Amino acid sequence: MTFPILVSGLVNLETTVRVDGFPIPYFPVRYPFFGVRSTVSGVGLNVSAALTTLGHEVRLLSMVGDDAPGRLARAALRSRGVDDRTVLAQAAETAQSAILYDGEGRRQIHVDLKDVQEQVYPVELFHEVAAGCRLAVLCNINFSRPLLALARQRGMTVATDVHAIADLDDPYNADFMRAADILFMSHERLPAPPEAWAAAVQARYHNTIAVIGLGAEGALLAVKGETPVHVPAVFTRPVVNTIGAGDALFSAFLHVYMQSGDPYLALRKAVVFASYKIGAAGAAEGFLDGAGLEGWWGKQI
Repeated sequence: MTFPILVSGLVNLETTVRVDGFPIPYFPVRYPFFGVRSTVSGVGLNVSAALTTLGHEVRLLSMVGDDAPGRLARAALRSRGVDDRTVLAQAAETAQSAILYDGEGRRQIHVDLKDVQEQVYPVELFHEVAAGCRLAVLCNINFSRPLLALARQRGMTVATDVHAIADLDDPYNADFMRAADILFMSHERLPAPPEAWAAAVQARYHNTIAVIGLGAEGALLAVKGETPVHVPAVFTRPVVNTIGAGDALFSAFLHVYMQSGDPYLALRKAVVFASYKIGAAGAAEGFLDGAGLEGWWGKQI
């Protein structure tokens, strides 16, 4: 059984560039044949695309510009079965990103948000879209911030991902961490071991579920009041680019958890989903559908 899910997050034009390795030496020109690609991405689109592929109706709230990248974004959303009518042409320009990645899957991300951080999403439209949704996936972009309290007032489960967090009192992310029933984050900048960090986060913000993505080591799941559990990574196919792995993990976890109510099963399946996803170059590519996920999951147990 699937259900409509509200997602609020960034949509941007993403250019990926394959490099030989990091650090990158200076050179005036380079020819990585078939190594430069531009696609539509952003956390809002990545999560929406993954959840739609898994069989859900997604109601996406986002901002783009009335420009060529914005038109590309709308076409990409419609091609994936995501309604773009609540993606507003309110920004001066559509956000863009450039991502360098090497053969080992390491990546470096450059994001130009244009004036998206200054935009406010209409409250009336949020309430219209939220009707019938029990899950609000509110990505940590500024126009999602006012929606946190509104979603909680409606009794919705709030899920967010604060990505590479380093400070328990992070002024930008504290609102998102405080509002989240389900909180995802990355290990990349943690100032403490993952288990200690998860305990500190839940003591401060009282999240029911906290998940820390550990890259090649898998992920850590902390359910409030229970001992944290490490779920190791699995191999499904060779790694091409790790960009979007966290969004894939987040999306698949929500898909399984909201159906089963079992966070441990949800994370084990999400690790499989993310492993398959990183066999593709783009952040919004390489998603398994529901049957594909179950098929790959069956090979792991």
